[in-house]
Amino acid sequence: MTIPTYHVSAFNTAKASENKIHDDATAQRFGFKGGFVGGVNVYAYMSHQPVRRWGRAWLERGTGEARFGKPVYEGEIAEVSAVEDADGMALTVHSQGVLCATGRAAMPAVLPPAPVLSDFKAVAPRADRAAADQASLRIGDWLGITPVPITEAYHAQDLEDIRETDPIYLKERIVHTGTILRCCNWALSQNVVLPAWIHMGSTVRNLGLAHVGDTLNVRGRITKNYEHKGHKWVELDAMVVANETRPIIRATHIAIYRPRQLAEAA
Repeated sequence: MTIPTYHVSAFNTAKASENKIHDDATAQRFGFKGGFVGGVNVYAYMSHQPVRRWGRAWLERGTGEARFGKPVYEGEIAEVSAVEDADGMALTVHSQGVLCATGRAAMPAVLPPAPVLSDFKAVAPRADRAAADQASLRIGDWLGITPVPITEAYHAQDLEDIRETDPIYLKERIVHTGTILRCCNWALSQNVVLPAWIHMGSTVRNLGLAHVGDTLNVRGRITKNYEHKGHKWVELDAMVVANETRPIIRATHIAIYRPRQLAEAA
């Protein structure tokens, strides 16, 4: 079964962020057309069809994954295609005729036991951020963020920025899945200095809903730190939690924390 393609006019919500991969001048210096639209936003675009197909149930207990291969740029149309198969749904994102992202979503009939909240250590973000490297992103270290209160205004602005058209988020005051995944980015950016970095992919298990009025936090553990093709990579095993009591997602979050272009420019 093929689900109608979802078209989004991509919006770069991170132009002013510390991460200069979203800045046109820096991205162009690295050989790209311009600043990247954030991977969490592209994941948000990709989540539209699973919600359209399975509704609230997917947000409560479905799975999703995304791998980002090429940038999506602001103002260009992201075309999100979904094809249903025996294992769920295959997802692709094209923009300007280029394949930018691939992924999957599913509603598994049988799920492994849910992760236990107490297995994920709650820590405050570091008071002093060191430059991102093998020492500051050491395997086994736990990362946290400044808690994020989801107000009515925050929620409305976020849905506008994501360009979400499904009414479920406003009608039921559900925090968008892309918003929740963005917390995993902050587990990196609030703990180490990252002049220019790239979110490369995430694998997500939805565990419950967050609503307007909730406060979100992250409990993330660094599981990998390695070099590949000149880039330095980090992986997190992260749980996003509402009100320090309810798991909302568990995600494997993958990023290049030091692109090889930074080393070449040094």
